[in-house]
Amino acid sequence: MQVVRLAHETDFPGWRQAARELRGRGIGPDSVVWTVDGAAGPFAAANEDAAPLRPPAAFSVPKAFLDLAERAILHRSDERFDLLYRLLWRLQGAPELLGASGDADVARARELAEAVGRAAHQMKAFVRFRPVGPEPGAAQVAWFGPAHRVARAVAPFFARRRAATPFSILTPDVCVHWDTRALAYTSGLDPADAPREDALAAWWRAHREGNPPAAAPIPQAMIQPQPSRRVVRAAVRNSRDAPYDGQAPTSLPEVAAGVDHCRRCDLWRDATQGVAGEGPGRAKLLFVGEQPGDQEDLAGRPFVGPAGQVFDRALAEAGVPRTETYVTNAVKHFKHERRGKRRIHQTPTAGEVTACRWWLDAERRIVRPRVIVALGATAALSVFGKPVAVTKSRQQALQLPDQGQGVVTFHPSYLLRLPDADAKAKAYAQFVEDLKFAWKLAA
Repeated sequence: MQVVRLAHETDFPGWRQAARELRGRGIGPDSVVWTVDGAAGPFAAANEDAAPLRPPAAFSVPKAFLDLAERAILHRSDERFDLLYRLLWRLQGAPELLGASGDADVARARELAEAVGRAAHQMKAFVRFRPVGPEPGAAQVAWFGPAHRVARAVAPFFARRRAATPFSILTPDVCVHWDTRALAYTSGLDPADAPREDALAAWWRAHREGNPPAAAPIPQAMIQPQPSRRVVRAAVRNSRDAPYDGQAPTSLPEVAAGVDHCRRCDLWRDATQGVAGEGPGRAKLLFVGEQPGDQEDLAGRPFVGPAGQVFDRALAEAGVPRTETYVTNAVKHFKHERRGKRRIHQTPTAGEVTACRWWLDAERRIVRPRVIVALGATAALSVFGKPVAVTKSRQQALQLPDQGQGVVTFHPSYLLRLPDADAKAKAYAQFVEDLKFAWKLAA
């Protein structure tokens, strides 16, 4: 068994060199284990007794394969190194392999490369910089969690676009720094340690000035709770194969970790990340929406897009502090179809709602709200376990079989879709009244 230790997760030059030597020496895919230097894998010492290598033979591959491999290797899939070497190995006997659209390996490699391309486009489109000082030309900083490891690949784009402005882009994989002359890279930032957007500049200044975390701690209100390794392991295990009535999460950090690894339905494949709920661990009012939208999918937080803005405005008019409520969705991944550069929302199926109800039920058990507000028909299906007519059920306290009471109202996105101004104003007023009703009921 030959073990290849790459320098880092996106080490394409290292993979290319190793793959060239292995292929030239006639070592098949089943005899190679790929790992990243420092990773604790089951084959970490497997090459100690490896057979001596014979001199490599010369061979060549199409440039299209190298381009495909260079993109696909940025994907977060653990299979990418094996998959690409398997394709390289097969190209000797089938030089036209990349044109075989029905081949499973080719299709999977193209799928990885396309997902990386989407992640790169999203990073270019949605990174938002904040100035770190009031003076003109001050450095700028941004936090972004790309779906795949594209930060290094996209960094030159931002250097060209913002050539005269120093900036830093913080990501979980690598932090990118531009001083107007050259790009530099430092270790990635754990998402659990990432400050919220409104505090990003202050956090960056403190760390760039050399203050250690002990001297300049990140306020607890700025960060999401960081689950322990035990919690993450349990969450990953549960997210994939736990029975509906077993091994349920017991804390919100465990829910958040599990949602991001969830494979209970196929929606995770096209989403950037899972989006769990947000709010205090004990809230008397819990809101359930349908699913994350485009902006929620990128930000990793519920109700931060256009519908979230309507929701926040209505909460304020109803006198309901959002910080005292728990806000989540019936489905935790963004379901959509791509039309050009746009991602168009699609309504989740009943099966997808049922699969994701495992997480919503966990949130309900942990938060233990007095009242649950279902925003729209999909949320009502998840909360009550059956279809509910939203318009006919408004302003009613519906008893829930397990705990508390339920209230049904419109989803804020419904208000945005109404074309008639008078109808929109009327529905919005009713929405505010429903929020007042739920808040009073929970008091």
